[in-house]
Amino acid sequence: MKAKRRSGSRCSRTTWVRDTSARARVLLCVLLAILTAAASAKAQRYVEREVSIPWTLAMPGGLDALLVYADLPGKHPLVVITHGSSRNMEQHAEVSPWGLLPQALWFARRGWAALVVVRRGYGRSGGEADSLHGGGCRRPDYETAGNYSAEDLRVAIDYARGLAEVDATRVVAVGVSTGGLATVALTARAPAGLVAAINFAGGRGSRADHDLCDEDNLVHAFRSFGKHSRTPMLWIYAQNDKFFWPELAQKFDAAFRSQGGLDQFVLAAPIGEDGHSLFRHVSAWSSTVDEFLAGQKLTVLAEPLPEIAIPNVPLPAGLSEEGVRAFQSYLLLGPNKAFATSEHEFGMSVAQMTTDDARRKALENCKHAAPNNETCAIVSVNNASVER
Repeated sequence: MKAKRRSGSRCSRTTWVRDTSARARVLLCVLLAILTAAASAKAQRYVEREVSIPWTLAMPGGLDALLVYADLPGKHPLVVITHGSSRNMEQHAEVSPWGLLPQALWFARRGWAALVVVRRGYGRSGGEADSLHGGGCRRPDYETAGNYSAEDLRVAIDYARGLAEVDATRVVAVGVSTGGLATVALTARAPAGLVAAINFAGGRGSRADHDLCDEDNLVHAFRSFGKHSRTPMLWIYAQNDKFFWPELAQKFDAAFRSQGGLDQFVLAAPIGEDGHSLFRHVSAWSSTVDEFLAGQKLTVLAEPLPEIAIPNVPLPAGLSEEGVRAFQSYLLLGPNKAFATSEHEFGMSVAQMTTDDARRKALENCKHAAPNNETCAIVSVNNASVER
């Protein structure tokens, strides 16, 4: 498929190159924290290429992944990013690399080649999920589950070594939630080139707010990984995380450090209704990660490239201020998406498996928000206007 271009907003002319396969992808959630485009006269191209990482243990399709980088001369150091796991097992089939596109672009703007990896058994990635290798809630084995997940990241790094755009002598691993635990496990058997790692709200076994299957077993896993991990790490947990709350996160940190693990622990300010969503809110952790990378001498560009500009697409009529922000967010996210409005409300759905799925879910979200007597209708599909 040919790459598609999207022109910049009135503020700056930014070209966004998207290179996708014919398969549509699912986004895990709607992200509203990437709205402001920096004014700049300088055009910059970003490449987004969906790839399949071949691996016999992830057959038949391999590992689903998304490669994102700025089209600059030379090779880019590599950041490998991986996702978390919903408590709802049915949603594991909906995990897509496009769900972490904003985070990948954050690194791409700083000169990195970002490889977002969907681990085995999630989304379209083949193989057995890590949830089948952790003993379940009755007899959990979080160390085994973490090591199992970390193998996917090693395979992804090995794959990236062969890419012309990548300098794999400098690799950073980033994971959120179960992906954060996988990232910690990766550092305990660090592959060549791994120079730093970032754990966002890492852990496993949350079955309800402030309720773990086996807290002691999870603390043990962090302690065990700390015995062999000597890679500099940044750990970020929010004060209002309901999956792994501050007192518990600090136990993870103490256990890891007690065995020689090297991490900088940051307890971030509360965000949203549940701080476990911290990784979605890029602006909330941007400066912290910039400072960590600078401290590890991993600043690639003197200044980040301009932010992705909001496409110059007409706004649907009658949107509130909140609706305008939501529509601008919708414009920046991945394909197979739809936006619906009623007289006073709106609803959207982004990067679903098909455009029909996107339409259906956008209408459902709009109807949920709208008064009973208001009719919702689709007004945009994949950034193209649709007449009501």
